[in-house]
Amino acid sequence: MNVHDSERLAGLLEEAGYVPADAGSDADLVVFNTCAVRENADNKLYGNLGMLRPAKSRNPRMQIAVGGCLAQKDRDTVVDKAPWVDVVFGTHNIGSLPVLLERARHNDEAQVEILESLDAFPSTLPAKRESPYAGWVSISVGCNNTCTFCIVPALRGKEIDRRPGDILAEVQALVDQGVLEVTLLGQNVNAYGASFADPELPRDRGAFASLLKACGQIDGLERVRFTSPHPAEFTDDVIEAMASTPNICPTLHMPLQSGSDRILKSMRRSYRQSKFLGIIDKVRAAMPHAAITTDIIVGFPGETEEDFEQTLEVLRRARFSNAYTFQYSKRPGTPAADMADQVPKEVVQERYLRLIALQEEIVLDANRELVGSDVELLVASNEGRKNAATHRMSGRARDGRLVHFSTEDHRGEQIRPGDVVTTSITAAAPYHLIADAGVRTHRRTAAGDAYERGELPKTAPIGVGLGLPTIGAPAPLPVQTGCNA
Repeated sequence: MNVHDSERLAGLLEEAGYVPADAGSDADLVVFNTCAVRENADNKLYGNLGMLRPAKSRNPRMQIAVGGCLAQKDRDTVVDKAPWVDVVFGTHNIGSLPVLLERARHNDEAQVEILESLDAFPSTLPAKRESPYAGWVSISVGCNNTCTFCIVPALRGKEIDRRPGDILAEVQALVDQGVLEVTLLGQNVNAYGASFADPELPRDRGAFASLLKACGQIDGLERVRFTSPHPAEFTDDVIEAMASTPNICPTLHMPLQSGSDRILKSMRRSYRQSKFLGIIDKVRAAMPHAAITTDIIVGFPGETEEDFEQTLEVLRRARFSNAYTFQYSKRPGTPAADMADQVPKEVVQERYLRLIALQEEIVLDANRELVGSDVELLVASNEGRKNAATHRMSGRARDGRLVHFSTEDHRGEQIRPGDVVTTSITAAAPYHLIADAGVRTHRRTAAGDAYERGELPKTAPIGVGLGLPTIGAPAPLPVQTGCNA
């Protein structure tokens, strides 16, 4: 979600006349798009702002802007801690950035503008995409859940869903520019259809499954992914849509958070272990080779050894292909932050290491079972740190697994990121697969052509706003972006 917001910010700035600063050069503008889910985000921001202070002193015309969730949370605190910041804006008004920058220049003072509700869908802003072959498309913004550990609903607001036609138009615009893969984004995608902003659209609990099937009708769209669903509202029609729509990838991210029913109740996660595992069983029955990933929090307040063992038991039964694991981080403003029985840091760390060890064992066993199988890869850029030394390239399989493949014996045309190849798996590791059997087939694509030319997709405004004025027209971790005016 934050990466996609950064694409919108880049599109806005480019439309306002900015161009990306060359690597290593002094930028006229640096924008931080921040996260607030974990405490280290705060520390990173203020550390980076401190490192920029000498550059700001050398060039008083330089501007620094801070946006996103942490800005929404801290508001005036940002300028209090770092008075050399020029603009602070929140999650609800990213479209205001160019105007706020101009106002800060004109008034020669910091501009802080934090709205309490969304002024426009992100899709009504321009976007400069980060990839020529894969794109993000928001289907909703905000969240109606009340998880006790999560600050996102307080910072992003209540869920508002986009019209299906607007979503499909944005997908088509990306495909028209050569994009092969689209990921549908929402804080809770399977609640899509319950909170349409357009009053003429009725509440429709089957809207997400229908949207997935509609994506299957778009010529040239080869892969569709989505993130993230919520187990409490995950329905059988979504599984059926995934299994019956050829371009829906056989992968599912299903956040668990904890395997303990007692902790799930304390988290206000409105499902229990049996329901979660039931969903996993249904998905695997419909798509036996689906790769299922999850999120897990270790050390939530009150978690006992017995509770933690329940989480380990779910890992053993679900056999996730990957797990994004986090040590519980107390976030001020959330109910969990004030709960009794905060788990000591050393206990959390010890449990976390046990969780990682078990998950790596499970993943390695599953990956070893894939050795000898054939795989279709969408070639990716910057996914393999050792590729130059090993004479390999990297790509993502349809199930999302990362595969590093050998190009030493390839005698055909140059393989580019965005192209599609087939090969066979020869070795496995916990976090990737190796394919040194040689490239069997290579298909050049329009996305590969765009990569070779150095061109990135741009999308113009798509859809309607929320009845308020909008500004302009329409990876992996949020990053700081340098621009030159």
